[in-house]
Amino acid sequence: MTGLFREGDVVRVRDGQRVAGRDRTAVEEPLEVRLHGRSFAVIMRTPGADRELTAGFLLAERVVRTSDDLGTIEHCTDHSTQPGLRGPSENIVNVTLMNTTADELERVLADRRAIVANSSCGLCGRSSIESLKTDVPPLPIDGGVMASVLAALPDRLRARQPGFDQTGGLHAAGLFTRTGELMTVAEDVGRHNAVDKVIGRLLLRDELPAPDCVLVVSGRASFEIVQKAVLAGIPIVAAVSAPSSLAVDLAEETRVTLLGFVREGGFNIYAHEARVLRS
Repeated sequence: MTGLFREGDVVRVRDGQRVAGRDRTAVEEPLEVRLHGRSFAVIMRTPGADRELTAGFLLAERVVRTSDDLGTIEHCTDHSTQPGLRGPSENIVNVTLMNTTADELERVLADRRAIVANSSCGLCGRSSIESLKTDVPPLPIDGGVMASVLAALPDRLRARQPGFDQTGGLHAAGLFTRTGELMTVAEDVGRHNAVDKVIGRLLLRDELPAPDCVLVVSGRASFEIVQKAVLAGIPIVAAVSAPSSLAVDLAEETRVTLLGFVREGGFNIYAHEARVLRS
């Protein structure tokens, strides 16, 4: 829990008066991801669940497709090779891929730009917009979830956000069953990181695709959030805030049921209403 925030001095200004005190801020640190010892990406994230975050990130980047493609994900014992981002070994993970030739590894490394992705960026490392297109078929529309269950999910997610309670600065993502049971949850300064953590957790358990899950996010629904759900085989995405136009377009194309403004007992359906069952 303490790894999610840091205490420090603060000056609070209220009604023109200044009062010195202490406050807690959400921790943000760089995580360098290496493939076979070679630097691949730097993710600005909240420490914790680094293996899950890395697995989910590599799935979204299409470096891996299934758990069989992952060999090991281990924290390194040396320091970062990224200029200006040198830090402890806890901030470096090295991934060994399975079923990958030396030539394929070279192509993966060459296709990615050497940039530092900030915590608000989902797929910033892709070398072109064209490469953002998914390479999976649209999801089948079978089964559904009661509207009353969907409306209650954000409150259930909010009850499992201790980091937000302490800092007010952490997003959350949660995976629920179709009956509304919480399967797993993660918090992070980045919305996309939180999603990668919960999806990566299922990937490491060899539980993907996840056709019976609902993904709930504490913020807005962007293109990248919907794409991560598609790649994980998750058919329903529910966001507390608004979706973007690209998120709606992608949801329509890939047959993802997309809900926005899920709060106070109601929500908007932006794509594929058929999965939302009348209570």
